[in-house]
Amino acid sequence: MSPRKSLPSLPAKRVMQGTGAIAAVLALTAGTAWACPPEPGYPQTKSADGTAAAQAEGQNVGGHAGHYRRVDASSKTKSEAIKGVERVGGVPDAKGAISLMFIDYGKGRHKRTVLYATGEFGLKAYDITADPRSPKLVGQLNMPGMWETEDTDFDPKRKIIYLSRDPRAFGGNTSTGESGIYIIDASKPEALKQITYVKVPAGHTTTCVNDCRYLWTGGPAKASWMPADWGGRPVWVTDVRNPAKPKVYNDPIDTGRNDGKTDYTHDIQVDSNGVAWASGRGGVRGYYTSGRHWDPVAKKSRKATAFDPVPYAGGGIDEATTNSSFMHNSFRAVGSTKNQGADPRKWGNGQLLYITEETFNDGCADDGLLVIASLKGSFKGEGWKSTPDKKFRLHTVSTWGVAGKEGSDPTSTDCSAHYFAVRDGVLAQSFYSQGTRFLDVRDPTNIKQVGYFRPTDAASWEPYWHGQYVYVADNTRGIDVLKPTFR
Repeated sequence: MSPRKSLPSLPAKRVMQGTGAIAAVLALTAGTAWACPPEPGYPQTKSADGTAAAQAEGQNVGGHAGHYRRVDASSKTKSEAIKGVERVGGVPDAKGAISLMFIDYGKGRHKRTVLYATGEFGLKAYDITADPRSPKLVGQLNMPGMWETEDTDFDPKRKIIYLSRDPRAFGGNTSTGESGIYIIDASKPEALKQITYVKVPAGHTTTCVNDCRYLWTGGPAKASWMPADWGGRPVWVTDVRNPAKPKVYNDPIDTGRNDGKTDYTHDIQVDSNGVAWASGRGGVRGYYTSGRHWDPVAKKSRKATAFDPVPYAGGGIDEATTNSSFMHNSFRAVGSTKNQGADPRKWGNGQLLYITEETFNDGCADDGLLVIASLKGSFKGEGWKSTPDKKFRLHTVSTWGVAGKEGSDPTSTDCSAHYFAVRDGVLAQSFYSQGTRFLDVRDPTNIKQVGYFRPTDAASWEPYWHGQYVYVADNTRGIDVLKPTFR
């Protein structure tokens, strides 16, 4: 299905502005085998001992226990491994952390930098101006039971943070739970306040497009009122040019992403050329969201907007080289960031995608990987024309996983790749219980591990380069501040 083709109108009550106040609500229910219940329509699988096995979005036939770090009961003797980096600080009171942001206030000698952490606690502000190694708590917005705020985005100019509410937040579920976006005024870190809240049919992740005047929100699994043939939630667009009165567009985009089937769009990353890359079940597809461009699907030149984007490139990932068709997030080194990944003189400016595949399969060797894929052959709308009978897949250049690698715990079963950040040819990537890994990707055909940080209680969710340090959002530890020593 073309992203421009309208779907039947969804219930109006599902697309409306709300004023939901932030309050202490039900804590998320803890389980033994499952951190979250299986999603409707996805059966539990069994592990070797016959117990239910936790799975994440990447599992094509499994539920979504993920994003709650699953219990790694296989490791009876905990170990740790550190190489190429030094831990120089941390924030243990940020336990439950999922995502981090850095927002600058003022200029020159009056410049102030605040680190924001989001997670199951809501939102916390830490000043790192005086000492980046020792963040100081200066403000917070309490939202106990919040879920999920993954890869939270913000408007650096207007100082607004957009917290994505997953339908499983506050004790809900994917079938009937409410999803939406909390729009937070962060102009004063010590006095964070909610501007408004808007209900959105999706709510797993929310990303700024077009200079944060619009938001793209996707995932997770479909609600009970959504079309029966959907495999998950696509993307809904919200106009936040007036943040106090957000407008949600009724028709979703990035539909038909899985060989023609509308499925789970997990997250969006916007490259330095302004192309928005949508990752999820069925691969990664890029869209123009502004300007006039050739539409290879409609076969005409037309204007691209945030709510009616123009297909650019991308498509499914070759399942023969990965463990699933679920792609979690991506990065394209292009334009001002062309030198951050592989050598552009050899591999081209923006010709490669760096992608996380997230799965929680049985056995570490079958868990999610870092995938590097080529965009070659995908610029004529091939990713939008793919069908089950005539599939289009991007060429996989290489993959990398922690199984059997130096620094890994061989007894761990919690090994999936998660978010990453790239700088100067080194990709820092979270691998849950297997910690944060530092990978030299300058030669994408020969990925080399140059460092790792795997504490005994690691639950690494997302690393961030900032200044000379790497800040890791760890769901059990809080925030770790690392200083690379491998160079």
